[in-house]
Amino acid sequence: VDPVEAGRLERAAVKGLVASLDPHSAFLDASAYDEMRVNTAGNYSGVGIEIAVDDGRVIVVSPIEGSPAARAGLLAGDVITAVDGQDLSTQELDSAIARLRGLSGSRVGITVRRDGTAEPLEFDLQRSRVHVPTVRFAALPGGYGYLSVAQFTESTPADLDEALLGLDAEIAGPLLGLVLDLRGNPGGVLESSVIIADKFLDKGVIVRADGRAPDARFAMNATPGDVLNGAPLVVLVDGGSASGAEIVAGALRDHGRATLIGQRTFGKGSVQTVIPLREGQALKLTTSRYYTPSGASIHELGLEPDVVVADEQRPAVTVPAAVAPDTDAAVRSALQYLRDRSLG
Repeated sequence: VDPVEAGRLERAAVKGLVASLDPHSAFLDASAYDEMRVNTAGNYSGVGIEIAVDDGRVIVVSPIEGSPAARAGLLAGDVITAVDGQDLSTQELDSAIARLRGLSGSRVGITVRRDGTAEPLEFDLQRSRVHVPTVRFAALPGGYGYLSVAQFTESTPADLDEALLGLDAEIAGPLLGLVLDLRGNPGGVLESSVIIADKFLDKGVIVRADGRAPDARFAMNATPGDVLNGAPLVVLVDGGSASGAEIVAGALRDHGRATLIGQRTFGKGSVQTVIPLREGQALKLTTSRYYTPSGASIHELGLEPDVVVADEQRPAVTVPAAVAPDTDAAVRSALQYLRDRSLG
């Protein structure tokens, strides 16, 4: 009954056509493609805060270390009520994120409510390049370490190297074993996940892929050098561990390098290729299925852990303080396993 722009119908047709292929293929408009590039790069231009919706409010989960928000004094728990004077509602979360981002050097105003403060607080921030860390670490009792990898971006290998240096400094001695937490890790950049697996392997295939086109059929191999020098390794997984996380977990277990503890993984065993199009758009197309070194496909099956630990409610954002062995059943189990290994 109403006139519809032809271009809008064409875009809707293309989206529907591509979405019908499989759950992971998609036509990306300019904003979706830009968001995907931000997520895979691991950095963006903005103010540097992680935000979430809780009880109808947009809350600062954490200011990113060294970011404009952290330097200005925003704190975890602050409730954002307005951006540049415009009231903020939870229905506009994506819009709020877009408004907080912008060209490096530009400015943005944020209004927050803070517990214990009667009046709203106003912050005038200058945007800058912000690096989003994907790896967090904590020392565990007895000379053991913990690393949590949230996702695989282009910067994840460097983040992991930095976290290992931090662990070495904190433990001040040889690392006797490591807990690698991939719970809730949805995957990300394939090459990044392969590099992470390679850091703990000396040789062998990490992942094989098979597809219809010649360049969709390939194998990626480990190179000499194990950052742990053979120290035992436990990988924590759950139903949120998918794609690249399953590549890492499957490769480390198939080579006898790690024990998997937790819950069955998600089961995403496909590889997507992103093809840039005109006007900032892109096509994300599934081009391969991947297989673990043993030849197993985890597509729609997942990986069954070696040791099953009942799922439990964990904090929405994993920080070192939230993974103390006495507060996380899977970490406790992993630490006990590492101790048992050290006893033979």
